[in-house]
Parts: sequence; C-alpha cells; structure tokens
Amino acid sequence: MEVAVSQFRSICQNRSLIFGLGILFLLALTPYWSQIFGGSYVVSLVVKAMIFAIASLSLNLLIGYGGLVSFGHAAFLGLGSYVTGILITEGVTDALIILPMVLAVSGLFALITGAISLRTSGVYFIMITLAFGQMLFFSLSSLANYGGDDGLTLWDTATFFGTTFFEYDGGLFYAVLIILTLCWGFVSLLSGSRFGRVLRAAKQNKLRVETMGFKTFQYQLLAYVISGMIAGIAGFLFACQAEFVSPAIATWQRSGDLIIMVVLGGMATRNGPLLGALFFILVEEGLSLVLHEWRLIFGPLLVVIVLFANGGLVELLRRLGIRE
Repeated sequence: MEVAVSQFRSICQNRSLIFGLGILFLLALTPYWSQIFGGSYVVSLVVKAMIFAIASLSLNLLIGYGGLVSFGHAAFLGLGSYVTGILITEGVTDALIILPMVLAVSGLFALITGAISLRTSGVYFIMITLAFGQMLFFSLSSLANYGGDDGLTLWDTATFFGTTFFEYDGGLFYAVLIILTLCWGFVSLLSGSRFGRVLRAAKQNKLRVETMGFKTFQYQLLAYVISGMIAGIAGFLFACQAEFVSPAIATWQRSGDLIIMVVLGGMATRNGPLLGALFFILVEEGLSLVLHEWRLIFGPLLVVIVLFANGGLVELLRRLGIRE
C-alpha cells in the first residue's frame, strides 16, 4: 500500500505528465465544448490537429531526442495514407489488417532509408532524407491506377470488428484520441528509458557514447524506424478522416510543417509536439477564416514565438508562470 501511495505521489509531482494528461482531457471534451463555437466543424479541425500531433511526436523522437533533423518525414505520412487507401480500394477494410500492413511498410521503408541516411550527419543527413522523401512523393504521383497526381477518393473506410469505429460519423474522434494518448505515453516512456538516455547522449557527444561501448548507429536506426512507424499510423488516420489520399501529403513542404510544429512546441519535451501541432493547425485555420492574406500574419507570428520563446511554447508557458 505504501509503495502504491509513493508511486502516486511521484506521478503527481511530475508536472509535465499532469499537464499532458490535462491537454488530452480537454481534447476528450471537444464534442461538448465545440457546440459553442461551431459543432462538427471544430471537431473535425481538432481531429486533424491530433493526427498531426501524432506525426509531431514521432518527429520529436528524431529531432528533439536524437538531434536528427529529417526533412523527409512526411514520406511516412504518405506511405500510411496510401497503404490504407490502396487496401480499402481493393476491398480490404478491416483495420486489424490495414494497421499491421501500414506498420510493416512504414517500418521497412524507414529501415532501408535510415540505414543509408544515418551513415551521414548534419546537412548531408537533411539532404538525403529530403531526397528519399521526394523520391517517394514522385513514386506516389506515378500510381496511375490509384489516381496519380489527382489523388484517390475512398468510397469506403476502415472498420473495426465490423463496426464503423474509424468512420467520420462513427468513433473516429475517439479512435484518434486513443491512438494519440497511446503514442504520447509510449514516446514519453521511451525517452525516459535507457534507450532514450543513450539517444540523448549521442546527440550531445556521439564519440564519447561510442567509447563507452554503445553502438549509437543501432540506437539511432531503431529510433528512426519507430518514428517512421508512428508517422505511418498518423497517415492511416489521415486517410480515414479525409476519405481521400493524395501525393501532396508527402511533399517536403509538409515535412517542413512538421518540423515547425516540433520547434514551435518545444523540442525534447513531453508536451511540446502536442502544443505545437494544436497551435499550428488551429491558429492557421482561424486566421484563414478571418483574413485572405493570413500568411502575412501567421509567418511573422511563428518567427516571433521562436525568437522570443527559446524553447517553444513550453518555455513561453514557463515564463508566464505555467509550469508544464
């Protein structure tokens, strides 16, 4: 009993954990408070933000904890979306079949490209991940049987034990929320484990870590594969929400958006990707509804936050007295 009480107290003292759970709790209440602002439209917007939060969590594992700036991470979003779209088009709608296929394809692509990319570093790593991302983008654009440049409309969606759990009018919101919570918890546990500590140490001084007997290449490759698989799951959810897949999801501009979300929220933090993705998607949409030239405000706003909140929104909240 005393051990359980001690563990509960330690959890309560972990402010970032409580703060993250608070964000997830507020997201869970979206169907209720959204009725004040716009109903289903707001819900769909929050679903989109949560999907990109999952992708941001995966990229934070590379950039924040591993110091590996990937400019082709949207490729995994594209893979997850297209594996989902192709299987549904071919009549396979069971999520218990689609999700393992998404994980397998995303993981295999990450394993192959990561094994090559991680033999470089710095700007060369950035450029080679960009090259692999563009290679996949043009490959998806050449799939003439599945829409090519025009994309592919999905006339059906994924099912779960025969239910419409992944349909927009079904339980898609809670499906995304559950998967976001699981990914958030998994990345948090991973970053705090021995694996995460080695990854962070290799970011600071790779040579010193290797002299201690750790094979940093294997750790970084595993992180790359895990990151790609999580982003593939985000691609699966994106296809379920949009009921449409397009090569545009895999462009380098989308990879840039993901990097901005991670940096904006706060790199190497538990809740930074959540805050960054929610802020980016919601503010972008809000400004676009008010102003035609919304980018003239959105761009400088991001620059100001990055310049004056070194550490992202997480650091900004700390300066305002909100300890996350």
